[in-house]
Amino acid sequence: MKRRELLVRIAAPVSIVLLWQLAVTTRVLNPGLFPPPSAIFSSFVNYAASGDLLTNAFWTFQRLLIGFLLGGVPGTLVGLAMGMNRWIRAYFDPLIALLYPIPKIAILPLFYFIFGFGEQAKYAVVAFGVFFLMAINTQAGVRQIESVYLDVARAYKIRPVSFYFRVLLPGALPNIFAGVKLSVGIAIVLAIAAEFQLTKTGLGFTIINAEQLLDVDRLYAALVAVSLLGFALAVMLDLLEKWLIPWRRAR
Repeated sequence: MKRRELLVRIAAPVSIVLLWQLAVTTRVLNPGLFPPPSAIFSSFVNYAASGDLLTNAFWTFQRLLIGFLLGGVPGTLVGLAMGMNRWIRAYFDPLIALLYPIPKIAILPLFYFIFGFGEQAKYAVVAFGVFFLMAINTQAGVRQIESVYLDVARAYKIRPVSFYFRVLLPGALPNIFAGVKLSVGIAIVLAIAAEFQLTKTGLGFTIINAEQLLDVDRLYAALVAVSLLGFALAVMLDLLEKWLIPWRRAR
């Protein structure tokens, strides 16, 4: 990354924080509803020092990761199959078209009825949201692979397993990573929403608890923690993408 580009990336969040601080200082924003960034930072430091931040972030990350794997891996495999087989695509296309638009948060109570009030319901709602994005993006990636590569693979009569994992998967990786990045955002939203009720751990619980206690500073501190979690995952995915898809970085 060039130095100027890095400076622009740093300047973007810094400028928003400074504008926010200025707007609160000049009373353009109500400090009761929009605490100044300095107060939010102080609350965040206290939240971290208490140990609650690390504990709650761990629980949220665990639910996010397990749910993502439960939905992302099957979604990727189904997407690979849909991209190469029109009969499989004909079977799954209407199912995805019917189920994907359903608001995942709205059916969270249904998951509690099915899986109980433990962790399984939280994993399930995250997996349900991630599955469709991974299937749709993986299928699109497979169908964008140049036909010459597929013809060469068929000419050499490589085994189906090798064909899927040595031809289709690498060819679809750019779209798969696009799906992963979209899915991470959705997974965070669903994991946080699942923590709004029937739990005493997680960043979502901190947010809803701060709202009930009218602790605005703590609420914003928890939101900052969620934002930082998403940012850290995005950076990790960018690094992983550069490692797994070096030809895309060259382009």
